Amino acid sequence: MYAQERHRLIVERARLDGRVEVNALATELEVTTETVRRDLTVLERHGLLRRVHGGAIPVERLSFEPGLATRDAAMTEEKERIAKAALAELPDGGSVILDAGTTTVRLAGLLPADRELTVVTNALTIAALLSVRSNVAVHLVGGRVRGVTQATVGEWGRGPLEQVHVDVAFIGTNGVTVERGLTTPDITEAEAKRAMIAAARHVVVLADHTKLGSDHFARFGALDEVDVLITDSGVAPELAEAVQAAGPRVVCA
Repeated sequence: MYAQERHRLIVERARLDGRVEVNALATELEVTTETVRRDLTVLERHGLLRRVHGGAIPVERLSFEPGLATRDAAMTEEKERIAKAALAELPDGGSVILDAGTTTVRLAGLLPADRELTVVTNALTIAALLSVRSNVAVHLVGGRVRGVTQATVGEWGRGPLEQVHVDVAFIGTNGVTVERGLTTPDITEAEAKRAMIAAARHVVVLADHTKLGSDHFARFGALDEVDVLITDSGVAPELAEAVQAAGPRVVCA
């Protein structure tokens, strides 16, 4: 079994059981405990698991959100592919919302220079990245800045979002399930995302395959409110089919 396949099985088992044990994994995967420990170290470095005594737990079970740098270092190749696929959903010219998130930042960096775009965002990183672009008019939504995500949240942001109507909203999410739809750990970020969905004619959710099947505290949207969900080829086919049956067209980049 290749390392990538082991890593996927370990993460799936951790999310299913809430915890994985080194000795049990070594027996199940028919590898040494040293190999399992190395695997867990790699997965922790990618922001998918957190090492604990004797094993690891999925980051979704932690009582805090992983920081921006930790999330940005996880699933980098998959996020790049998702961002490139999202370019197909851009209008030829017009207005878009870019939600705060590590995949939407990648999309911002790929925006073409051959069309005029108005970008509304609550992400400080995206606003800074696009502010030097002559073909992009950037509108930064106000509010309190959450340090963990560098996103602006709160009433100062929701008010302006209620006054705009954009062509496309590109939304990030921490979790996607058929049962609960789109979820994120923080209530104030959920409120911002909900307002962004309401402000768009066309809604595109960007979520790598580790987000599908994951559920978090605050719900901000149903799957039938989403037009397109772009994920990566690591998603289980049956899960992608179930999500698509609930509403959005699913694209696997």
